[in-house]
Amino acid sequence: MGHCVFLTLAALFSLASTQFVPPYTEDCRAEMYPPKGPTFRGGVSWYTVDLDLPPSKRWAAVISDKKTELVSMVQAIKDLADDFVPSGRLIELVDITLPLMAVTLPEPFGEEMKGIAEVSGIPLGEIVLFNIFYEVFTVCTSIVAEDSKGNLIHGRNLDFGLFMGWDVKNKSWIISEKLKPLVVNLDFKRNNQTVFKSTNFAGYVGMLTGIKPHVFTLTMNERFSLDGGYIGILEWIFGNRDGMWMSFLTRSVLEKANSYEEAKNRLAQTKLLAPAYFILGGNSTGQGCIITRSRLLSLDVLEIDLKLGRWYVLETNYDHWKDPFFLDDRRTPAMKCMDQTTQTNISLKTMYDVLSTKPVLNKLTTYTTLMQVSEGNLESYIRDCPNPCMPW
Repeated sequence: MGHCVFLTLAALFSLASTQFVPPYTEDCRAEMYPPKGPTFRGGVSWYTVDLDLPPSKRWAAVISDKKTELVSMVQAIKDLADDFVPSGRLIELVDITLPLMAVTLPEPFGEEMKGIAEVSGIPLGEIVLFNIFYEVFTVCTSIVAEDSKGNLIHGRNLDFGLFMGWDVKNKSWIISEKLKPLVVNLDFKRNNQTVFKSTNFAGYVGMLTGIKPHVFTLTMNERFSLDGGYIGILEWIFGNRDGMWMSFLTRSVLEKANSYEEAKNRLAQTKLLAPAYFILGGNSTGQGCIITRSRLLSLDVLEIDLKLGRWYVLETNYDHWKDPFFLDDRRTPAMKCMDQTTQTNISLKTMYDVLSTKPVLNKLTTYTTLMQVSEGNLESYIRDCPNPCMPW
């Protein structure tokens, strides 16, 4: 794989300690919006997903446009898999076993994956693998804030690709770089009316970031746990299927829930394949929360509470009542910048500034999305993090 090597944890610690003082931080950014400069790679194209079409036909336009990039992405995953299991047996397993798994997925997800495989020419098992990835490897920062007029603003950085092949020459994560050309904005419509909007990766049928215009906004962050996504997926493969895939649940909630409270209850109470954080924003004052989930139940709900001076909630990938891992503290610099911004000055513009401040912005960051529920707006930008920059 040329300059691409798979780093051990020890090597990553060395990388962090020699290039930076972990965590590498900087003064809070300002005047970053509208997006420009070296941290901004480009805007994101919009596509319509017509929910009135048969599931196998819904993604045809997106995949037709992004076929080359999706093939490249899947090949990169296969290359990494071959690094783990050089005999190639792992990909054989993927091509034989995972297509059978597609049949077990709840509607409409299995049929949608079959349609994506057909249009892209990629074997179905590899499309299933691409969709499984996000249940176990996503690291993110999500913020819901209420401004002084009672408007809710929801921002997020989607960070992905940790431990997935460090490109020494370009000082970047291979999978993170492959994902950036796959970022799309999606307008899901029924009867020609918008049901919800999302920022997604082409070929991925679950939802990590979305808005139900004028009703609520929703993002999902991974929660690291020994009882993690791997276990839930293995249970699913072996026939125990009473848990819900995280990203399928977020999509179902975006499509079917009709209020903040309904969304909150479904996110808190549905059994999951993997632990997660759901970050939910509503359309009225005080409606913003972080739902900390185990696979079975809600462990905690932290809500915006203006009486307590809590005008925003912010989640990275660690329980809010515990200290984050010292080499991955994005929470402290993000909160510092939110506090410096103040409730009076929070806006889409200043939220983007916070999400542009290292290490909230890092080498894993693929995109930044900003959502404003009252306007029904979702806007996304593909990101870069020029050196010096934390690997995560």
